[in-house]
Amino acid sequence: MKPMEAEFLLGAVAIDQFPKTNLPELAFSGRSNVGKSSLINSIVLQKNLALISSSPGKTRQINFFKVEGRWTFADLPGFGYAQVSKDLREQWRKLNMDYLANRDNLKLIVALVDSRHDPTETDLGLIEWYENNGKDFIIILTKCDKIKPKDVEERHEQIRHLTSSCKHCIEVLPYSVQTGLGRKELVAIIKRVTE
Repeated sequence: MKPMEAEFLLGAVAIDQFPKTNLPELAFSGRSNVGKSSLINSIVLQKNLALISSSPGKTRQINFFKVEGRWTFADLPGFGYAQVSKDLREQWRKLNMDYLANRDNLKLIVALVDSRHDPTETDLGLIEWYENNGKDFIIILTKCDKIKPKDVEERHEQIRHLTSSCKHCIEVLPYSVQTGLGRKELVAIIKRVTE
């Protein structure tokens, strides 16, 4: 598989800095350190498009990427990261929510949940917000290579059960950046939702 054509557009810390584009947009959202940047890199098959760090809280703005000339990917700062000041955490949360609530060309929220743990209050609160605000979303269970296949199945079933009455949840997809699990399915969903 050859890498997708992708480039960094800009990083925004305020609504008026968001890029003016009419391309369909996908937002990558979730808790801090859940693997948003790694997921973006794995979709486009490029190692260093979105910067990755082992320390959480590295994405401090919304980073926009143009992909294949047909989509924009928006990498959102992590929700709920505790190692920064309360003010900064609130600033990121407000920026994320302003973006998610008001971005006209937002077609799909890619909501990341760590497969190794039960969903947190933050995860559940975000899912509820997407649903209540009529935002189409897909849940990606990240880091599935780090747990046994049986545990992946159980987590998959748990989240599917949790979202069974959600009208806006398109899919719950186990994913591994390391093994490529779920990538083909995710790309197919992105194409389907945006075309």
